Amino acid sequence: MQNLSAKMEPVPDDFKLLGGRGFTSMFLSKEVDPLCDPLGANNKLVFAPGLLGATSAPTSGRLSFGGKSPLTGGIKESNAGGQAGQYLARLGIQAVVVDGAAKPGKWYTVVIKKDGVKIEDASRLAGKNNYEAVEKLQEAYGDKTAVISIGKAGEMLLSAASIAVTDQENRPTRHAGRGGLGAVMGSKGIKAFVVDPAGANQAPLVDAEAFKTAQRNFLESLKKHPVTSEGLPTYGTNVLTNVL
Repeated sequence: MQNLSAKMEPVPDDFKLLGGRGFTSMFLSKEVDPLCDPLGANNKLVFAPGLLGATSAPTSGRLSFGGKSPLTGGIKESNAGGQAGQYLARLGIQAVVVDGAAKPGKWYTVVIKKDGVKIEDASRLAGKNNYEAVEKLQEAYGDKTAVISIGKAGEMLLSAASIAVTDQENRPTRHAGRGGLGAVMGSKGIKAFVVDPAGANQAPLVDAEAFKTAQRNFLESLKKHPVTSEGLPTYGTNVLTNVL
C-alpha cells in the first residue's frame, strides 16, 4: 500500500494444500514479526477462501481473515460467509495479502477481477457506513460483485472493528467480527475490496458424481444435527457460547 501496487504471485509449495484458517494463520506465523505494531505498516492483512471454495459444498464459501490482532496482540483468525469467498475461489485466487500502509488520511478501493487488480481512490467513501459504501460501490462496479468493507469503526482504528462481507442480496451482513481485523484493514488505508467474478468458473471436479454424493451426505448430516439445523439458524453464533 505504500506505492499502491499489486501483483499476482504463484502460491509457495508449503502453502498449496492450505486454505482458510490454515493458510492465514500459517502465513502470519511465517511472514509477520510478532513484535510489530498491529496497526503499523509491518503487520499484514491476509484473507483466504477454503479449500472447497468455488464448489457447491455446504459452507464452502466462508472467507478467513487474518492479521496480528490489535485486540489480543496475537495471531488472529476471523471468518465470515457471504459471496466474496466463492468469487475469489472462482477467480483461482488462493489468498490476498495486504502489505504496508497508505499515507494517513488516504482511502482506497482494491478491485479484483479475472484480468488483474487495481487500487483506486475511495476518498468519496470516507466516513460512510458499510451499507452506504456498498451502495456506492455497486453503483460504480455493478451489483454482480462482492464487497468486503469497513465502516466508521474500522476507519477510526477501533480495536474491536469488524470486516463486513456482502451476502446474496448485496447487503454487508456477514462480519468477520473477532480480533479487530477491521482496524487492521483501516490501518492499511483500504475502505473496501470489490471482487468481480465475471468470466470465472466453478472449480473442476475430478469425479463429479462422487462429489455430489459426499455433498448430499454432508448436507443431510447438517440438517439432522440440532446445532446446525435449529440453533445456528435461529440464534446465530451466540448459540455456541456455552459450547465454547
